[in-house]
Amino acid sequence: MIKKGLLYSETHEWVQAEGKTAYVGISDYAQDTLGSIVFVDLPSVGDTINKGEVFGAVESVKAASDLYAPVGFTVLEINEALVDAPELLNEDPYTNWLLKVELLDEGELEGLLEDNKYELCCK
Repeated sequence: MIKKGLLYSETHEWVQAEGKTAYVGISDYAQDTLGSIVFVDLPSVGDTINKGEVFGAVESVKAASDLYAPVGFTVLEINEALVDAPELLNEDPYTNWLLKVELLDEGELEGLLEDNKYELCCK
């Protein structure tokens, strides 16, 4: 399932922006490909990450995958629920966002894929 109204990266992260504030997560395709997620490594509040940089990792019983910043941001909040229960990403990767961030450059959103274009790359 691809949630409508979000922006996606080719590395399967999503962004939901509201002005300079945004939520970042992983797509349903990503969680499904990984399988049962057992660990999430996230940056600290206050960290600044540039577009394309690794900002964390998701580990499953069969693989580990780096998380790449779809846009540049400063971390405002991490989803603490995922630290204790990373399997929530398998249940709903859209409700269970990874980070709440402040965008460094809203113009970087233009480089992301709209849901219909992301759907084409994930078939």
